Amino acid sequence: MVRQISRHPLLIALAMFAVVVLARPVAAQDGRMQGVVTDAARMPVAGAKITIELKDSGRKFSTTTNGKGEYIQVGLVAGQYVVTVEKDKLSSMRTIMLRGGTANTQNFVLGAAAAGEAAVSPAMVEMQKVFTEGLDASKAGNHDDAIAKFTRAAELNPKCADCFYNIGYSQAQKKDYDKAEDAYKKAIEVKADYADAYNGLANIYNAQRKFDLAAAASTKATELASAAPGGAAGGSPDAMFNQGVILWNAGKIADAKKQFEAVIAAKPDHAEAHYQLAMALVNEGDLKGAGAQFDAYLKLAPNGPNAATAKALSAQLPK
Repeated sequence: MVRQISRHPLLIALAMFAVVVLARPVAAQDGRMQGVVTDAARMPVAGAKITIELKDSGRKFSTTTNGKGEYIQVGLVAGQYVVTVEKDKLSSMRTIMLRGGTANTQNFVLGAAAAGEAAVSPAMVEMQKVFTEGLDASKAGNHDDAIAKFTRAAELNPKCADCFYNIGYSQAQKKDYDKAEDAYKKAIEVKADYADAYNGLANIYNAQRKFDLAAAASTKATELASAAPGGAAGGSPDAMFNQGVILWNAGKIADAKKQFEAVIAAKPDHAEAHYQLAMALVNEGDLKGAGAQFDAYLKLAPNGPNAATAKALSAQLPK
């Protein structure tokens, strides 16, 4: 193994010292929404129509509940959705934010107002308004404005875990990691099983090279995502990839390699996992195997962020 490595010092230098970053959220069509629809007496409602509309795009998905009042819709991209539930002239509607590669549980009660449920308060109407404005500002990259909007939303509803998560996200984009950490931890305080908030912590710890903390946060995020209804064992491919990246940056190359292999097993077209597996194989001295993985990466992402490096390294490797 040492003999093989010594023939390719450039490859090994890159494999050992390149610090990689965590996967960014993508609009992959692997998000899903599920839940249960019940009536005012908390009995399941069969045959309720569920309409899931991606805001500002006009794209709609429709499904119905089964005999147990359950529904599920897969193939959703990340984004803001308006979800409407209808049955026998009763309806319920809410706006939610779905992140790529996640399962989002949304339960509905039809006829609750008729059973004496209080109407939506003016404060809640304002909270929903400023929260939506915060999402728009964040999407546009106006993170100071987004933070102000989400902070106001949290003042109106101190139990809004999504408010604190989004404050953390915008603070992280500004590289104000201390404030981002505080916000993510507040989100977790409000919602203990908030996997995305743990992923947010993993991101900022990784950026600060606090790899042990990043690994712990990423592991917790994966555990929570796996335990969620409809969650895949090991978490989503991006979550597993992030764990691999953190392990790589911490110098735990063998463990990182296992994570990248698991990502590819779960999602064969995950280009960046092929690239990182190639780098791990270079580190092991399996140059032929590395070449195959670089080629797989180039086939999947010919213009990807690592395409130029993959081409240069692949040209040096045995076929």
